[in-house]
Amino acid sequence: MANNPNMVAIQTVTVGAGGAASIDFTNIPQTYTDLYLLISTREESTATAELFVKFNNTTSNLSTRWLRGNGASASSGTTTNIQLLTSSNIGGANIFSNVSFYIPNYTSSNYKSASSDVVVENNVTSSPDVFQNLAAHLWSSTAAINQITLYLASGDIAQYSTATLYGITSAAKGAKATGGIISEDADYYYHAFTASGTFTPSQNLTADYLVVAGGGGGGQTNFGGYGVGAGGGGGGVKTATSQNLVGSNNYTVTVGAGGNGGTGSSGGAAGSSSSISGSGISTLTATGGSALGTSYAGGTSGADSSNAGGGGGYTSGGSTETYAGGGGGGSGGVGGSWNGSNIAGNGGNGTLWLNGSYYGGGGGGGYGRRTTSAASGAAGTGTHGGGNGTNANNTTGGAGSINTGGGGGGAGTLDAGSPVSGAGGSGIVIIRYAK
Repeated sequence: MANNPNMVAIQTVTVGAGGAASIDFTNIPQTYTDLYLLISTREESTATAELFVKFNNTTSNLSTRWLRGNGASASSGTTTNIQLLTSSNIGGANIFSNVSFYIPNYTSSNYKSASSDVVVENNVTSSPDVFQNLAAHLWSSTAAINQITLYLASGDIAQYSTATLYGITSAAKGAKATGGIISEDADYYYHAFTASGTFTPSQNLTADYLVVAGGGGGGQTNFGGYGVGAGGGGGGVKTATSQNLVGSNNYTVTVGAGGNGGTGSSGGAAGSSSSISGSGISTLTATGGSALGTSYAGGTSGADSSNAGGGGGYTSGGSTETYAGGGGGGSGGVGGSWNGSNIAGNGGNGTLWLNGSYYGGGGGGGYGRRTTSAASGAAGTGTHGGGNGTNANNTTGGAGSINTGGGGGGAGTLDAGSPVSGAGGSGIVIIRYAK
């Protein structure tokens, strides 16, 4: 929990000696999107082992649909309250229940739905403590939730029971911008865009960013009914450091898709470009990786035309004919060529960014043979997110890893098969700035 920058502990309540009639969270801040309540409770009695919840100190317009089981049987039902389970002396002394209670959109003007998951910390055998419980809850009210109360039908909540209320935000607490998936390390916030979106800083920032295009799909060549796929080129990678971004400006982020893999005599598709643009900055665009279908050569990386795919080829000989595809070029290096006989090329290297990860690696080439009497060989390996080639088994080439810009792997044929080469991996855009 503590490492999730989008989840903030609002308050923890621990029940003291003598127990408590209820656990109350009042004056709940309205600045979060969702609420998450973690509860560990028991009651010091042999009552019904039921824990109830009310919002804003009212028990009206509440309902629950529950499903529970004890390992031997299951049951379901409905109630006109928000009902959870807790441990009691029925199941044994010093045994606590554990409850996860999630409330999305608690400030909205819509009815409030919630869900809960209840387990008991010990495998007790006495009913009702033996039950484990899943439930959906509804408060049919348009009011924002500003108070949550936990209570029993009778008696007190036992000493050492605890409950912690968390607020969940759409942006990391302390982050200086919105947009993308936000994470952090000791020194930086990172906004990772796995799909197109908008980055909006709340203040002027100095940022570094990475732009990765989609990888090319693996190629596919048909030669007299027999063929092989070469590796797709890795997506282009562009980087920038110490860029000045203006507070409240909206910066447009475009994330390119990977290209489809080739099939039969049809070549694969190139990956799509990724970019970041906006007022006051130079647009930074990375080009998608290519995929070839007219030769055994691997596709070229979108990063640099000199980072070409490795060459492929075939050996003639009728039923002993073999085919080896070249590896796709990577954003950081050329693809590997076939070795002149039966080994397909590996994908070219990707590019290492400031977060310690590589992007834009090439796909591995496929290896095919006309019949099982032809020489055995080996497919190429994808590099830094690139998909692996397949080895004369008519299966689909490996896809490039999503959000890496990796090229697709080539497919290897056996006996005039028609496999599909792997698709390229989608791109990504990452923006980071100091805390």
